[in-house]
Amino acid sequence: MDFMDSSTTSTTTIPRPPPPPAPAASSESSLLLSDSTLQNASSQEDHYVASITEEHEVTCWGCGLCLILSPYTPIFKCGWCGAISDHKAIKKDNKYIWWIRLRDRCLLCVLILFMFFIIGGGIWAIYPVIFSKSYLFGILHMTLAVLLSITTITTFALSAFRSPGTPPLIPWGSYPAVGKNGLAGYTFCKYCSKPKSPNSHHCRSCGMCVLDMDHHCPFIGNCVGAGNHRVFIYFLISSVISSFYVSLISSFTAFCILPPGRHIPMAALSGPGDYMLIVTWVKEVGFSFYESVESLSVRGIVVIYLCVASVAVEIGLSVLLWQQLSYIYQGKTYLSLLSSRGTNRTSKKDCQNFVRFFGCPYSATRCLLGSWNSRKIHKK
Repeated sequence: MDFMDSSTTSTTTIPRPPPPPAPAASSESSLLLSDSTLQNASSQEDHYVASITEEHEVTCWGCGLCLILSPYTPIFKCGWCGAISDHKAIKKDNKYIWWIRLRDRCLLCVLILFMFFIIGGGIWAIYPVIFSKSYLFGILHMTLAVLLSITTITTFALSAFRSPGTPPLIPWGSYPAVGKNGLAGYTFCKYCSKPKSPNSHHCRSCGMCVLDMDHHCPFIGNCVGAGNHRVFIYFLISSVISSFYVSLISSFTAFCILPPGRHIPMAALSGPGDYMLIVTWVKEVGFSFYESVESLSVRGIVVIYLCVASVAVEIGLSVLLWQQLSYIYQGKTYLSLLSSRGTNRTSKKDCQNFVRFFGCPYSATRCLLGSWNSRKIHKK
C-alpha cells in the first residue's frame, strides 16, 4: 500500500504483504477519520489566526496606518508618525463643570469689585488727609496711585481675558499629509478631538487644551499658560507693590486721624515696678484704641480696613509670586513639575530662564550677564 507523508509533497512506496479484508476496511476507515480530524484542526487553526488578526488590528489616529499589535499593548507609539495612542484613555464627563464655571465668574466679579473698592476707598478716605498735610505731597501720591492702579487693572484684564495659548495646528489623520515623525510625542485629546502636543494639558474648567499650562486660576477665571503667563507675573508684581503702597499710606493716615493715647516716658519703665507699668500702659492703650475706634467716622473705618486688607493681600500674593518665580528659575511650570516627580527628568536652573521667560533682548542683558559671570581682575 502507498502512504503519503503529511509534512512533504513527495510519496514513498513500502512493500508489505496484502492485509486481510476486515483489517483493511478498519485501517481505511481510520485513515479517513484521521484526515477529517486534520482538516477540522487546520480549519480551526485558520479561524483562530483570523480572529486574532481582526481583534488586534488597530488604526493609528495620527497617520491612519493599520497596525497589528499584541493584546498586551494598550499604549503604543506609531513607528511612522510617532503619535502615541492610548486605548485605555476614557473621556470623563465632569458633572459639576457648571458649578466650577459659575464659581470662577463669581470670584472674578468679587476681585474686580475689591480692586475698585480699594482704589475708590483710598481716594475718598486717604487723600483728603494727605492733601491737608501738604499739597505737593498729595499730588505726588495721587500720581503714584493712578499709575499703580492703571498698571494693576491693565495686567489683570490681560491675564483674565487673553487666551492662555492653544496648541499649534498640525495636519493629522492621513498618511500622505503626515510625514516621518511628524507627530512625535503627540497624544489625542478625547475632549477636544484633536492632537495634543507633549507640552499641552487639557483644562476641563476652560474646556480647551492649553499650551505650557501652569495652573487654572479661579480668581481670574482663566488658565495661566503660554499666552498669558508673562502678563500674570506682571499682575502679581504690580499687585504686591500696590498693596505694599496702600498699607503704608493707610497706616500713615490712620496714625494721623486716630486720637493719641496716654504717653508714658521710657525712663519710667526702668524702675523696679516697670512690669506693672507696662501692663497698665498696654491696658490703657487698648482701651483708648477701642474708644477711638468706637467713635471713628466712616472714613476712619475705611482707612483701618484698607490697612488690614492690604497687608493680608500683600502676604498672600508675595507667597504666590515667590512660588511662580521659583518655577521660572527651574525652567518649569507647576504642572510640568508635578509630572516630572518620580522620574529622572531634570532641568537646568539658571538665571537665563528669566531672560527667556520675560523676553529680554540679548543686547540689554549682555552687559549684565557678562559682568555677573566675569571674574575679577587684580592689578599687580
